[in-house]
Amino acid sequence: MPRDRNKDENDRREKMRFPIRRELRYKLVEDSMVVATGVGFTVDIGSGGALFFAGGKLKPGAFVELSISWPALLDDGCAIRLIAFGRVLRSCDGDSACTIDKYEFRTARTFPANVTPVRNDSMLERWADACAKDSVKLHAAS
Repeated sequence: MPRDRNKDENDRREKMRFPIRRELRYKLVEDSMVVATGVGFTVDIGSGGALFFAGGKLKPGAFVELSISWPALLDDGCAIRLIAFGRVLRSCDGDSACTIDKYEFRTARTFPANVTPVRNDSMLERWADACAKDSVKLHAAS
């Protein structure tokens, strides 16, 4: 059930958030370098952003990639993950909020319980670099 937006007049979100607790992995990028990785879980999520528990403080403004276990199976048998790209908005008491500016679904590989894989395909870095270049172009044009 989505949160009732009428209850909090200070809520500036334009899109609904849905409470859902799912396992996630995250990566943070600054200056084209992965500066942090970790695991946590979602608190709520919507098409415009997510609140998640990361256990520590994440730097606001940093580019973030979330890899979230999805509750539905593809073709009733293949696990999938939601891969979301955005920026950290705030971080306090272990909870972090981020935008979701781009997302895709990917099939999930299975790993032993004690192994947490980290992808090295640099999609987050390429996306962050493209956003930075667009920002420079906008400032140069004005």
